[in-house]
Amino acid sequence: MKRLLFLVPFFLLLSGSALSQNASYKVVFDLTSRDSLDQKAVMRWIKEITSANPNAELEIVMYGKGYEMVMPEKTAVPAELTDALKNPNVAFRVCRMALKSNKIDMTQIAPGVQTVPDGVYEIISKQHDGWGYIKVSH
Repeated sequence: MKRLLFLVPFFLLLSGSALSQNASYKVVFDLTSRDSLDQKAVMRWIKEITSANPNAELEIVMYGKGYEMVMPEKTAVPAELTDALKNPNVAFRVCRMALKSNKIDMTQIAPGVQTVPDGVYEIISKQHDGWGYIKVSH
């Protein structure tokens, strides 16, 4: 019994120290909606996460109609987008297939936004590499 009383706190101490180590903070956000509430939500999360952990790596992958968030003429979050694009740890990636199927040219997309060939594959690849996944929804 004495041994058990010693081991339980010992393992709790070990588990606590393992959690407090600097684990990487990498999250990929999945945005498919043109909904302004979804745009505002993801921008709020970016701001909150980068404020709490400036080294966090965030990627917003847009396909479906999600690309409208990075179109200056259609975005519901122009100021927030401009600020987020200045952060080197935040990447905005638009699916080329979504742009092509909606006849959107890259000249209609905010400077600094990058494309990926396939948005779904980009997300799957990030998850495979250990990134967390968040579906943007309100």
